[in-house]
Amino acid sequence: MKRRDVNAVLLGSLAAALATAVAHVPAAAAGKEKCYGISMAGQNDCAAGPGTTCAGTSTVDYQGNAWKLVPKGTCEDIALPGDRKGSLTALERDVPKA
Repeated sequence: MKRRDVNAVLLGSLAAALATAVAHVPAAAAGKEKCYGISMAGQNDCAAGPGTTCAGTSTVDYQGNAWKLVPKGTCEDIALPGDRKGSLTALERDVPKA
């Protein structure tokens, strides 16, 4: 096979893989939204900011830059201690010092 043919096959495979990935929404995320600042320490789904990696790595309760998936339309109605509420965007409150 010529190099040009190999490149065309590889590009076609990559395009198909990307189309499948974009079209596929994980079942766990269907009908859900990211809600920041509602998880207890170590119980976030992802994005816990500097000094953390991903799921389960938040270090304080209600960490503002850590999120959990919740049913769509419910995030901003979640009431928490201290007059806190869930947010659809990352918050600067309750973020541990790096």
